[in-house]
Amino acid sequence: MKRIQLFLQYGLFVCTFLFCSWALAQPGSKSVQTDTAERYKLSAGSADGIGKSYMGREIARVMGYQAASWLERSEREQEERTDLLLKVLALKPGMVVADVGAGTGYLSRRMARAVAPTGRVFALDIQPEMISILKRMSSDANFTNIDARLGSEQDVKLPASSIDLAIMVDVYHELAFPHEVLASIVRALKPGGQLVFVEYKAEDPNVPIKYLHKMSESQIKLEAARHPLIWEKTVATLPWQHVVIFRAGKQADRN
Repeated sequence: MKRIQLFLQYGLFVCTFLFCSWALAQPGSKSVQTDTAERYKLSAGSADGIGKSYMGREIARVMGYQAASWLERSEREQEERTDLLLKVLALKPGMVVADVGAGTGYLSRRMARAVAPTGRVFALDIQPEMISILKRMSSDANFTNIDARLGSEQDVKLPASSIDLAIMVDVYHELAFPHEVLASIVRALKPGGQLVFVEYKAEDPNVPIKYLHKMSESQIKLEAARHPLIWEKTVATLPWQHVVIFRAGKQADRN
């Protein structure tokens, strides 16, 4: 518990200077800038937020690559029960999966085993330093089916209708452009493909995570409703997180 609290203090200090992991703005066309301006509200911001809100929720500050070792901490399996998450995902050999905001590839490596030998994992991040760490760790562990890719702050940059499942683990609440990133993920999903949100439970005051780094099930559903996604189920068997699963609509509905 103390380790988590220390991390949050350190991670938020780092991100005062470094907005990373899918959280930096880039200029675009006038129409895109207009849409973005209407979609988001700016304010002074709280200590844990970036001063930008979406659908009534302030976007949280994020962790820099300097704290990458925390993602590989030995306690993580017990704290987050990744084994239970993998059972929920029910991955099968041959599936193509996207780990959005993959960080060091902690989950990517575990999913790569599940979809092997013919399946593939796209491990996506926007920090070049994190991608370098991810590639090194994957290579050291002899994984050949992890494709580490550098995305942008608004687009996962995957081909249309190319993936069976996309997952974001404690990532979505930190996206500076949640609408745009989500739209790009939906485009990349095959018809009937799944999108999985894993977030710390805002409904549970006993979860030892700062409030902006949690999301309620209702808020996730509210934001997902802006896209052609169908809620499938919510699984609450993990100690601190809930797993909210959506299925993509028909291809015609997503163009």
